[in-house]
Amino acid sequence: MDFGFESFETSDFDIEIENVEVKKTKKFDRIWKCGFGGSVCNAPLLVDGILYFGSADKNLYAVDCETGEEVWRFRTNGVIFESAPQFLNGLVFIGSFDKNLYAIDAKTGKEVWRFRTNGEINSSCFVKGNTIYFGSRDGYVYALKTSNGELIWKFRTGDEICSIPIESEGKVFIGSFDGNLYCLDSKTGNEIWRFPTGGEIYSVNPPLVHRGVIYFASFDNHVYAVNVSNGDEIWRFRTGKYGCDASPVFYRNVIYQSSRDGTLFAISTDGKEMWRFSTYEVMGVPNFKDDKIYVGSCDGNLHVIDMNGNEIWRFKTGGYTPKRPVIWNNRVYIVSWDCHVYCLDIEVREEIWRFATSTLQQSYIPPTYGAWKIEIKKEMHVEDAPEEGKYKKKKEETVSLSDYHIESEYSSESEYKRKSDYDVQWVMFEDVLTSNLHIFQGNFLRFERRL
Repeated sequence: MDFGFESFETSDFDIEIENVEVKKTKKFDRIWKCGFGGSVCNAPLLVDGILYFGSADKNLYAVDCETGEEVWRFRTNGVIFESAPQFLNGLVFIGSFDKNLYAIDAKTGKEVWRFRTNGEINSSCFVKGNTIYFGSRDGYVYALKTSNGELIWKFRTGDEICSIPIESEGKVFIGSFDGNLYCLDSKTGNEIWRFPTGGEIYSVNPPLVHRGVIYFASFDNHVYAVNVSNGDEIWRFRTGKYGCDASPVFYRNVIYQSSRDGTLFAISTDGKEMWRFSTYEVMGVPNFKDDKIYVGSCDGNLHVIDMNGNEIWRFKTGGYTPKRPVIWNNRVYIVSWDCHVYCLDIEVREEIWRFATSTLQQSYIPPTYGAWKIEIKKEMHVEDAPEEGKYKKKKEETVSLSDYHIESEYSSESEYKRKSDYDVQWVMFEDVLTSNLHIFQGNFLRFERRL
């Protein structure tokens, strides 16, 4: 089996990989451990010429989308990580790690009201009519009045919530870390049905509801299509090995699903794969314009690909950029872990401006795959053995690659040079590894895909 390390060869041994097994060993909790810094990791919102986004420096920013000049900023008392701003009737809504959901005047940046929960808020809300729906780490789904933040109802799930709800035809759909997708009555909060999966449901965008079917993903590595009326499964589709942290999106009768192993899948409405595009690092949620797909990745690039999954061009930032880009006219706006927001001209494919948050100190977050253990059952052959018969039998052993993973803190050595969250250093074969360590770094995901 090819390791992908072609330049690392000796005449003393060959290695064959027969099986790779990825095991989830603990609860996925890294999303609650983001530290202070200027990193931006939530999808921006563009309304009436103003771009709104939150940062791990605790601020909600309003920036002129033409010039990149700051209009105002509003400071919360906690990190704003994956909670993206939402807008309705002149108010911007956003959650914070300080456990509050805020309503901010879109013109002045002044607080209108806040609602406190018993847990961090790390997902966006959904606003419709006069009601705002959202979840908290305390395990509750909340429905509030948008005008004053008054509680209408709350519903308790079995675990933490870090996924965005959606309301459709009198029903609210939301996933929980208890593995269930819940269908609730939008007026009362009473449960109508629930659909169990085999892993946490965590999503940076709301589930997709289309023609009586709700599409969503789980950390059990599947995308599900479920009947909205009764919760019956229609089909499921298998993705990668590290779960999905986003719901699918729909464009021109095709379902697009991103996966944490770095793959964007194009799926037909009957659950069949059409094609896939890979970056080998966590893939973001795509957006679309003129039959082109704009999608960010933790490889630091915005990728622009055609409708057959072929890359057309890319733009490199100084950090991870997996959140859904905003497209307006001939411009695309992307956020990056490098503490900047970028505005690009998509016709000439050049940067127009970039906006820096209050600090260029990038935020700490635990390793991407820290909740998984990767085991390889390998067979070692020694060729040209000096003693006849000494190596007649294969020697089998199990190697855990997680033992050799170096934890990254999403830090960078300079403003635009970063350390990869996915670097893997190997300590096997120490006598030859000293001079060849660079050959192994960052290659495991590519290796795994070849198996």
